[in-house]
Amino acid sequence: MSELVTRVAENVGIETATAEKAVGMILGFLQREAAEGPVAQMIEAIPGAPELVAQYNGEGSGGGGLLGGLMSAIGGGGVMALGQQLMSQGLGMGEITALAKETIAFAKEKAGEEVVDEVVASVPGLSQFV
Repeated sequence: MSELVTRVAENVGIETATAEKAVGMILGFLQREAAEGPVAQMIEAIPGAPELVAQYNGEGSGGGGLLGGLMSAIGGGGVMALGQQLMSQGLGMGEITALAKETIAFAKEKAGEEVVDEVVASVPGLSQFV
């Protein structure tokens, strides 16, 4: 996992600790939201990913206060809720987009393009960010 975290930190220009947490949050989000088979295959193919997901999966998903609850109630959770969680870690939209692209590119290297494309296609709205 350190390979992915280091790559994200360097290419996105963020602290390693922030990159680790953000990657864990993204992978945890995908584990919750994406098609079960392909996402399990993808996470298993990335060295250290299962541990990172276990560490950060629940991070920030505890409702997000009134706005988070409202967004979920009107169906605006999903990708938008993940974006809010990442912004709460101090990341801007440009950094979040770069972070998502790096994570997906790395996942494709490890799990294969077909598997990762299936994961992305199974999450509404995700394809516009990666």
